[in-house]
Amino acid sequence: MGYSENDIRAAASAGVIDSASAEKLIAFLAKQPKKESGGVPIAKFDAAHLLWYAGALIVIGAMGLFSTLAFSQMGGSALTLTAIVYAAAFTLAGHNLWHKRNLKTPGGLLIAIAVSMAPLAIYGIQEELGWWGKFGKPGTVQDFYTWIKGSWVFMEIGAVAAGVIALRFFRFPFIVAVIAVALWFMSMDIVPWIAGDAKPSWELKRQVSVWFGLAVLAVAWIVDYRGRDTDFAFWLHLFGLMAFWGGITATESSNEFGKAMYCLLNVVLLLLSIILVRRAYALFGALGVTAYLGHLADVVFKNSLLFPFALSLIGIAVIAAGLLYHRKQEAISAWFAANLPDAILRLRPAHAR
Repeated sequence: MGYSENDIRAAASAGVIDSASAEKLIAFLAKQPKKESGGVPIAKFDAAHLLWYAGALIVIGAMGLFSTLAFSQMGGSALTLTAIVYAAAFTLAGHNLWHKRNLKTPGGLLIAIAVSMAPLAIYGIQEELGWWGKFGKPGTVQDFYTWIKGSWVFMEIGAVAAGVIALRFFRFPFIVAVIAVALWFMSMDIVPWIAGDAKPSWELKRQVSVWFGLAVLAVAWIVDYRGRDTDFAFWLHLFGLMAFWGGITATESSNEFGKAMYCLLNVVLLLLSIILVRRAYALFGALGVTAYLGHLADVVFKNSLLFPFALSLIGIAVIAAGLLYHRKQEAISAWFAANLPDAILRLRPAHAR
């Protein structure tokens, strides 16, 4: 079982151990070398890891986002064969690094590259057999990353399925990133299927984005609740929030009460970021609050001389609140750990419990 510094301080606050013993234990654990938990690598940021991740992203981009028109002109069967060969080669190499050489991070990244070949393989099959569905051929392979089209859904389903299978054998968090991106794309490309129209209305797109984002966030919370060793839900939270927050932000309303409720929602996201120890919620919450304040400055108080000064005071107050939270962060975390229900605490990332 893993325990964080906050857990130790919470135990001290609850009287389980005395403060001096807690500080000695924290100091002792801080000097111990980091170990992998459950065979899953602990995230690091050094030159080796930077090169590993950069190389993986370059390969994924080369076979998708940065593929050329000539690449698409290879033909459906050639594209599928290329994807299968790539996937097989990276799977074998990743398996060797993961199991035989105990290099989890580069091995896991190679598996993630193999998973990212699924959309290309499915595109090739659809191109070869003409299975594009009622919306027709959506474009080249490169267009998958730039245009919203209903016919991309099959490629996204394939990527999610391949990712889930890969996670069954290789518990590497970055594989979830491929799944999360595919789900994010799906939240947009599934709208034509729901509407039965290749060009659905903006409002329907917005509504689907909101509900799809909530569904992804629910899955992320379930993953957090069941998580025991590492943070597999990070990417689900990030892209779930992108879909949900993006859909809410795109709401067209001239009602000031509705806009105030939007600001309140973003304040709730900021609070959730503290309770759940998720910075992604703080990011989107801060963007939302800033957007609302921008609306006030541009519309409601456009000609007010005092508004910039009042807003400056609000900004200073926010900074002061951040400084206070920084000073009292340990006490606040300990209070949450001691007073929040276990069901809520289990929604935190495994490393923050």
